[in-house]
Order: sequence, then structure tokens, then C-alpha cells
Amino acid sequence: MRPMTLAVLMLGVALAGCGGSGEPVIDPGDGGNYAVDLDPANFVTTIDNPWLPFTPGSRWLYEAAPGERNQVVVTGQTRKVMGITATVVRDTETHGGQVVEDTFDWYAQDRDGNVWYLGEATKAVKDGRTSPAGSWEAGVGGALPGIIMKADPRVGDAYRQEFYRSHAEDMGKVVRTGASETVPFRSFDDLLVTQDWTPLEPKVVEEKYYAKGAGLILETTVRGGSGRNQLISYQPG
Repeated sequence: MRPMTLAVLMLGVALAGCGGSGEPVIDPGDGGNYAVDLDPANFVTTIDNPWLPFTPGSRWLYEAAPGERNQVVVTGQTRKVMGITATVVRDTETHGGQVVEDTFDWYAQDRDGNVWYLGEATKAVKDGRTSPAGSWEAGVGGALPGIIMKADPRVGDAYRQEFYRSHAEDMGKVVRTGASETVPFRSFDDLLVTQDWTPLEPKVVEEKYYAKGAGLILETTVRGGSGRNQLISYQPG
């Protein structure tokens, strides 16, 4: 991987082992003192990382269980976050055809090819009421952006995906490459597999499978529950 042009206190360390609860902990290597200094001039307008190709017009449809779907659409909209022009990606979750959560996520790619997550505006729907719980924006209230996909992911890389203390503290780690999986859309080889974990839900561990040119094709819960959210259709932009 080329040296990053950003001053970033993160990345490149391994799974720390087990915490006191016996659950795994992903260690991003910052000792809990996470800091980033992003220069908007170091960002580009197109997200073309092959593992997360967020081209406007692209659409993914996933199914977690019969009647439970989630559609991801890369819109043609942008949003300024910390002076960076971010691509707006809409993620809509439905149960039985009814919307239960509608989220607008903000992503941007730096010149090295790393894709950053800059926040989200979430509207959860329950019993006819809506809530913005889970929303956050980098640069507001102490929230900071994180890397959602590295330009050149290597096994053992660990990193913060987002940071808003006590609200959004997801971390990721690259655990495998060259994996194979079959989802309703089709079969894939040469997959990148990451492990996701947050200290806010320490007993839950998920794995995500990414295909070059198609992005996320599968999410599975490997500890703290069960679940398989899989790609059923994909239309590139």
C-alpha cells in the first residue's frame, strides 16, 4: 500500500485477543485516543475502490429473512462534511414491505483509494413514530470519520470505521482473502472477508464478504447471535 497522505493515528494492527468477557476485541492501535486530521484537498469526487464501488446509480438488494430486505442505492447527491464532498448512499430496510429504517450515509474516497465513512442521517420507524437515533456527523459533537474500506486491504489490518463516543464505535479487521461464497445473486470467489465489532455490543461479532467490482455480497453474525444478510440483486451504476 502506498503511504497515506493523511495524518492518521490508526490502522495496521492485529486482533488483540480476548477481553475480560472472553469476547474478541479488535484493537485499532490508538490506545483509545483516536484522532484524524483530514485535508479536503486529499479527496476525490469518485468512489471507485474495487471492493466498494459506489458509482451513482448502483443498487444492491439484500435479504436477511423472508420479508426482511434492505436496499442500498448510491444517489447522485453529495453532502459537505468537514469540508469534504461526500457521496450520499441511501440504505432502506423494510419488513413485510414496510419501511423500518431509512438512512442516508456519507462516504468519500481519498487520493490513495481509502473509502472513509463520514456519518449518517437515520430515521427509524416503530409503531408509527420516527426517531433519528443513531445519526451522527463527523466534525460535530466530537464525532470523527473512519475508514470503511482500505485501498489495499491486507490480512491483519485493523481500523476504526467510525467514532462518536458511546454512540458509534464500529471497528473492522481484515481476516481472510480468497474466500468463496454463494448467495442468491450468484457464486463468488476471491472474496475479501472483514470482521466487525463494537465495544457498544461486545458480545456480537459479524463478518462481511466483499467481491471486487460488486462490493458487499454477504453479512453473517458469527458470535452473539445468528443471521445471514445476503445479496439477491445488484445493478452497477
